[in-house]
Amino acid sequence: MHIAYNGWFWDQPNNGSGMYLRHLLHTLRRIAPDLDMTLIVPPHNRSLDNLPENVSVVNASGRGGKLGKVLFEQRAYPQLVQRVNADIAHVPYWAPPLSSPARLVTSILDVIPLVMPEYAGGVAGRLYTSLVAAAANGSAHTLTLSNAAKADIIQYLGLPEDRVTPTYLAADSAYHPRIGRERDAAVREKYHLPDEFVLCLGQFDRRKNINQLLLAYTYVAQAEGDVYPLVLTGREPAWRDPLFPNMRKYADQLEISDLVQWIGYVDAEDMPSLYRLATVFVFPSLYEGFGLPVVEAMACGTPVVANEISCLPEIVGDGAYLVEAGNAREMAGAILALLGQEALRDALINQGLARATHFSWRKTAQETLAVYEKVMAM
Repeated sequence: MHIAYNGWFWDQPNNGSGMYLRHLLHTLRRIAPDLDMTLIVPPHNRSLDNLPENVSVVNASGRGGKLGKVLFEQRAYPQLVQRVNADIAHVPYWAPPLSSPARLVTSILDVIPLVMPEYAGGVAGRLYTSLVAAAANGSAHTLTLSNAAKADIIQYLGLPEDRVTPTYLAADSAYHPRIGRERDAAVREKYHLPDEFVLCLGQFDRRKNINQLLLAYTYVAQAEGDVYPLVLTGREPAWRDPLFPNMRKYADQLEISDLVQWIGYVDAEDMPSLYRLATVFVFPSLYEGFGLPVVEAMACGTPVVANEISCLPEIVGDGAYLVEAGNAREMAGAILALLGQEALRDALINQGLARATHFSWRKTAQETLAVYEKVMAM
């Protein structure tokens, strides 16, 4: 069986699609050493680092940019799939070609532009969403990240239920409560972290809903703000963009700026330490296909507070404290409960660690391989 992968995001390991593709190929190579795999990469690809053994690489010609991406997805990639004589073309993100010379498998990680239309962008963005939505119906099978995401795909794309299979993501092995702890002190010093803090990964668009957490912190501040400041990670956007409401200005309006520490971009290798050092991790997102950061935090032994939205009840089980989306007072209550009740905190840590073990890249790869075999038998 020969699988040809769309490698547009291979050189972007911090992108969700790039991370997914890398983990999938490495794990497939371990569990199916005889599987024939070809990675088809675009002309702008800057690196083939960390490529698994015995994976062939084919370089496409063409251009970069948004138009170049569409041309790669719709023309160059299918042409090269045919050239390498692959049995299956696997596109590991939501951009299948309208026509494929091989059986087509598409991984749709989420359908955010359909669930939240403001994320479709302008005219060009809406046209692209319409294109990939139409092309999704040509897939022999679709992979996604959760049962909640599957339900959205069925609702918004009209795909048959028996042609959509959830395959969960997993935390990397570096996310562990003890392994790697020798780096924690250096990471604390590197980012000037306080002794105790509440952590949130600062992707600042409307969907990530940081404003709920900032409002919740007005309540936390009255009791514990000086002891447990809020640490936000991530590069700050151009706040003038309508999708990125000005969170710095909002923190000023709430008069909690002195309690918020903006530490900027965090290197990927430092993330396990950052989770371990945090007293509580908060995930205020309004919509997710999977929500990998909550699994990473649980795997590190950090108690999690998150909104009860889309896939998160399915993913966290009893391993996190879930609150009503948009309810800042309830979120504050959950944070304060974990800061002030040691027994509750210890119980949630243990439940989170147990829950994190339900997810593994080996299981993801096995389930993906089963889909390939099903598609080949069609």
